[in-house]
Amino acid sequence: MQPADFETILKVLAGHKVDLVVVGGVAATLQGAPITTFDLDIVHSREEANLDRLMAALRELDAWYREKPDVRIAPDRERLGGPGHHLLMTHAGPLDVLGAVVTGEGYPELAAHSDLFDLGGGLRVRVLDLRTIIAIKERLNRETDRAVLPVLRRTLKEKP
Repeated sequence: MQPADFETILKVLAGHKVDLVVVGGVAATLQGAPITTFDLDIVHSREEANLDRLMAALRELDAWYREKPDVRIAPDRERLGGPGHHLLMTHAGPLDVLGAVVTGEGYPELAAHSDLFDLGGGLRVRVLDLRTIIAIKERLNRETDRAVLPVLRRTLKEKP
């Protein structure tokens, strides 16, 4: 399997002007956290026009649900309009498209706790701030979240 190319995925999403917030491991690494992540997690606006833009981007990325790799099922607009999680594979790597994070916050709530990051070449994406990532992981209290929390807290403390 080829390595994930998160930059390509973000470029396609940005090219289609999808309203989204990058969350999870990629959001933390963009803010300096020395962690490894294997997929890109985004929370998207579920407004009608944004769903159209998201679907166009997912078609360009040739996205399909990765739970059953032998059956390529493309995401559908109706399901993307809900709060659920869509674990997708694309030609550039894994992409998790979330209507809301597990603790219930959707795009409007998370966008209020995000910053625009300039990734170069005119690519700007909205990224969930580290303080909010930590708060969500603390509430989830899963083993994997507890393991990464000390690294995230240290990164936040060391940020200028």
